[in-house]
Amino acid sequence: MDFGPNKRESWKNVLTLAYQSLGVVYGDLSTSPLYVYKSAFAEDIHHSETNEEIYGVLSFVFWTLTLMPLLKYVFIVLKADDNGEGGTFALYSLLCRHARLCSLPNCQLADEELSEYQKDGISSISKSFLGSRLKSTLEKHKLLQRLLLVLALIGTCMVIGDGVLTPAISVFSAVSGLELSMSKEQHRYVEVPAACAILVFLFALQHYGTNRVGFLFAPVVITWLLCISAIGVYNICEWNPHVYQALSPYYMYKFLKKTQKKGWMSLGGILLCITGSEAMFADLGHFSQLSIKVAFTFVVYPSLILAYMGQAAYLSKHHINETDYRIGFYVSVPEKIRWPVLVIAILAAVVGSQSIITGTFSIIKQCSALGCFPKIKIIHTSSKIHGQIYIPQINWTLMLLCLAVTIGFRDTKRMGNASGLAVITVMLVTTCLMSLVIVLCWHKSVLLAVFFLFFFGSIEALYFSASLMKFLEGAWVPIALALIFSVIMYVWHYGTLKKYEFDVQNKVSINWLLALGPTLGIVRVRGIGLIHTELVSGIPAIFSHFVTNLLAFHQVVVFLCIKSVPVPHVSPGERFLVGRVGPKGYRLYRCIARYGYRDIHKDDIEFEKDLACSIAEFIRSERPEHITRMENDEKMTVIGTSSSNSQGVSICADGGDDHEDSSEIVSAKSPEKPRKRVRFVVPESPRIDSEAREELRELMEARESGMAFILGHSYVRAKKGSNLMKRIVINYGYDFLRRNSREPTYALSIPHASTLEVGMVYLV
Repeated sequence: MDFGPNKRESWKNVLTLAYQSLGVVYGDLSTSPLYVYKSAFAEDIHHSETNEEIYGVLSFVFWTLTLMPLLKYVFIVLKADDNGEGGTFALYSLLCRHARLCSLPNCQLADEELSEYQKDGISSISKSFLGSRLKSTLEKHKLLQRLLLVLALIGTCMVIGDGVLTPAISVFSAVSGLELSMSKEQHRYVEVPAACAILVFLFALQHYGTNRVGFLFAPVVITWLLCISAIGVYNICEWNPHVYQALSPYYMYKFLKKTQKKGWMSLGGILLCITGSEAMFADLGHFSQLSIKVAFTFVVYPSLILAYMGQAAYLSKHHINETDYRIGFYVSVPEKIRWPVLVIAILAAVVGSQSIITGTFSIIKQCSALGCFPKIKIIHTSSKIHGQIYIPQINWTLMLLCLAVTIGFRDTKRMGNASGLAVITVMLVTTCLMSLVIVLCWHKSVLLAVFFLFFFGSIEALYFSASLMKFLEGAWVPIALALIFSVIMYVWHYGTLKKYEFDVQNKVSINWLLALGPTLGIVRVRGIGLIHTELVSGIPAIFSHFVTNLLAFHQVVVFLCIKSVPVPHVSPGERFLVGRVGPKGYRLYRCIARYGYRDIHKDDIEFEKDLACSIAEFIRSERPEHITRMENDEKMTVIGTSSSNSQGVSICADGGDDHEDSSEIVSAKSPEKPRKRVRFVVPESPRIDSEAREELRELMEARESGMAFILGHSYVRAKKGSNLMKRIVINYGYDFLRRNSREPTYALSIPHASTLEVGMVYLV
């Protein structure tokens, strides 16, 4: 049959992606056998001759791995992707679109016409009465919208906290294998420095990018999984072939009945067997649902189960508990291969740490794009592979926090308590958001959502309560980190929102502009004046300052708004919204550049070229049928980038013929010195009238004369009469973050001579 080869090819792609995902997604999850048993038996419970404790822990590990990563994530949560993207903020973005909520202040109805918006079949009408009531309640009540945002921020901040704790516990646990090869006194002075040295090396490598060393990741994790599963099979066959009986849920009951409160508290260590599970969903954008399912179901899951069963089989026949580490991972490794396993474990820990660090970079970028984190420097480390980024400030902050945790705790018990709380909190947030997705996005029964919330939420609440009981023994760390990052995010979001509201309230009336006439009451000189604004409609107040205080201004003025929309990607063909501000003779344009929260912003030269082409294409194709009517009756046209629109206007440079083809509008050459001419190339069809041709010529001349960037420096202050909390948040918190945040992307490489900065005081 014809479809056979295509089907084989698709499976080949799936298997290739599944292989790659082993290195990127499952490094953290696969190294959990290093510390789960040690954390579970850390002082809370003891390994007795009856083996009830070890069998109970194995049963808990088996069912936790089966219900959480396998059932919840592989079969349910992975289906709730945001056009192929996953993670806490992807769920929040999905809910925002379906319930018509938006954390971004400058959302427009025109954004809902984006193809990415329509892909998931958004319906404004829910199939159930309760679902529609829930949707309308969320849309009406601002408090519920804020609570939903806070919930998403808590989950996001816990992921960042996990980015601090996972490298620390993974590397420290891997290095702890040295304790079996040296005395306890020697080990005390070697373990922490060795772990710190590996962590510094790991973070120092980040600026090279994952793509430089990524080809090693999958082989390392595969080798590690084969290693632990082979050791597991050996221990089962050698020590206790009947250990499989402990997989029965009955042993969980016996375990809790015997150990009672201590057994319940040990669940904080057991839940570490699922650390890294969230990466399956968070890294979905790099792979596909099927590839992640195949890799986990057929490789990772059975390998982990064999590894835990092997450790339990060994420990069931070895009850000597001379020192703390006798319950750890390395004691169950045959002595002859212990050193090679130690090396593989350290490499696997580094790979696992790499995945969570990369995930932290990605989620910080998403938060920044959606207006919930200050603008920071983001470096794209690969021109070919999407999503591989490096954020210097975050990288070094994570490194310092990792070193502080490692040096401060010095043992896996407290690190495990901290990491466990971070992991289970993220899962709880995912469960809460997923229950809303089931109703609002999938339009399923509310009863199904309640069942999902109750079933998985009760399991996670059990683990969460056990972790929270160890607040003073390390669990305070992720709470402190989440609190700090949540405050930063919420202060930035609140300040940004208030600043935008001030802009909207103080924008200039169009009647004021019309009263000035086409010259704006000043001399219009050659060049393009690019005014950056957050407004998507109306005239920003900063423009009136220029007109009233300057003697001359540019012949072409563009109000540029670079905004993010709550979708992962905006196709290049829908990048720009272009329209006029005022009559044609004023030569005032508005250009809105739209980016998804995972889109890569282009470099300045290419962006400038696309901007000029988008305005030229708007002039050429300005007809009623191409126009989108905005909320305030402004008319905008959707224009793609020059590379995405082969039939549109483009820019080319040539050597100097004086001929003028009928399909080109050539700019006037500079008489001062010979140079290449830059011109708009206009398609022959449809023909344009003389007025549009003249406007294009003016635009080209203005571009040749140079582009000036007008940037507003905002000084945001709380207005008189504001309460104390608002004054602290705005005058100190937001002001500090604004002064230490990054300038707009396109403004960084602009020559100072081409930049005009104007300060304004915002009383919010």
